[in-house]
Amino acid sequence: MGAQRLEEMMLKDQSIVPPESIIKTFSHLKARDVDFVITQDKDGLATSSLVLRNGEWAKFFLDTWFDPMYRSYNFQKAETHALEHIVQWHPTILSRLAIVPQRAINAYSTVDHGAQYKDGDIAIVFAQCSGSGTKSCANEAERYSQQWRASFGADR
Repeated sequence: MGAQRLEEMMLKDQSIVPPESIIKTFSHLKARDVDFVITQDKDGLATSSLVLRNGEWAKFFLDTWFDPMYRSYNFQKAETHALEHIVQWHPTILSRLAIVPQRAINAYSTVDHGAQYKDGDIAIVFAQCSGSGTKSCANEAERYSQQWRASFGADR
């Protein structure tokens, strides 16, 4: 993701935990200073798809996020609530974070979970699909798999 495109997509002064969190993304943050890109869905920060720039800051961030201290808190939504906590209360992390519109990197296969995939989106998440049955991941993915094969000639 280029800096100019990221700059255009960044949701500045955005509540970290919608709708009314007093902690918001920085309004003055520039794309060149971003190391962590994530989206939000109807439940808050969406951890199913994110972009993290490789480097020392990424190592620091992952070490912090998966620190046993946060893992032992028994947050209701495990890593998602741990992430919301560290983003809101650790400016070192908030100062490197950009939130972009959900469909930019985290569209859902169904509208039940948030913004639904549309042609042109680069990623699709099959949230809460199952191993078998009508709501199986394979069934949910079939439509998109056919579309991918048609677009890239995988059937030839």
